[in-house]
Amino acid sequence: MGIDPQLQSCVSCPRHCRVNRYKKIGFCGLGAELLISHIGLHHGEEPPISGTRGSGAIFFSGCNLRCVFCQNFQISQAFQRRSRQVGREELVDEMLHLQEQGAHNINLVSPSHILPQLTAALSLAKNNGLTIPVVYNSNGYDSVTALKKMRGLVDIYLPDIKYHGNDPGRRYSGVPDYGDIIPGVLAEMLAQVGMLQTDEDGIARRGLLVRHLVLPNHLTNSRECLRLIKKLSPAITLSIMSQYTPCHRSHKFPEINRPLNAAEYDEITNYALDLGLEHAFVQEMSSQGSSMPDFDRPQPFADI
Repeated sequence: MGIDPQLQSCVSCPRHCRVNRYKKIGFCGLGAELLISHIGLHHGEEPPISGTRGSGAIFFSGCNLRCVFCQNFQISQAFQRRSRQVGREELVDEMLHLQEQGAHNINLVSPSHILPQLTAALSLAKNNGLTIPVVYNSNGYDSVTALKKMRGLVDIYLPDIKYHGNDPGRRYSGVPDYGDIIPGVLAEMLAQVGMLQTDEDGIARRGLLVRHLVLPNHLTNSRECLRLIKKLSPAITLSIMSQYTPCHRSHKFPEINRPLNAAEYDEITNYALDLGLEHAFVQEMSSQGSSMPDFDRPQPFADI
């Protein structure tokens, strides 16, 4: 495989590091290689994604954010000993193997920093017989320019909307402009795939499903995120998550160093209904703690 000029001055994500990833690593922690931390059938996503047979999840190592509360910090920020390098052809083989195992979809988890490599791999996979939907499962801090190159390769977008403004992103995720970036990202994703469409069994075939994790003591942020969703379209399908649990470095931030409580979560889910956002998945409060994976185990999601 030849040199990809997109990786010689990397602008895969909005950070625009412009490093030559053949010679240096970017902010994401990667050079030009593809590193994978886990591959397997995953049953912990929203019902239209996991379905009955599981989502074919491919967890990529590294990340373009530094979230202090990241439940996947073992592979997003401390991934060196938990990763294996794969080439494009091997990645395609893994996708086709997941399809053979009965996966409802191919779920690309944390892909924002490796879009040049993924574009080539997805094109090859579809030419080699990949027919199940491709899910782009991201933190929302994506390059709109890079996303445009994914048009026709992604069937389902599954982004987070973490923050509406820039201040919480700066404080908790080490990113200066998350609030500036996320509106354009969601608009581009919606333009590409439209509203979520499911088959007769309720399994997603195409469309946008937006996630929002409610943070303790940050209900204003959540309300602003929901208003942005409504502005795009009140018909967008949402997943309003209650699973926040302090982990990683959250103990250094007293205001988020506790689980979300039921009153906070109810306030946000009720606010969503007041806005007319009726296409929403909600979680039981019991999801807290139980949703935490452990990537030091062969099956990180064994208890989920």
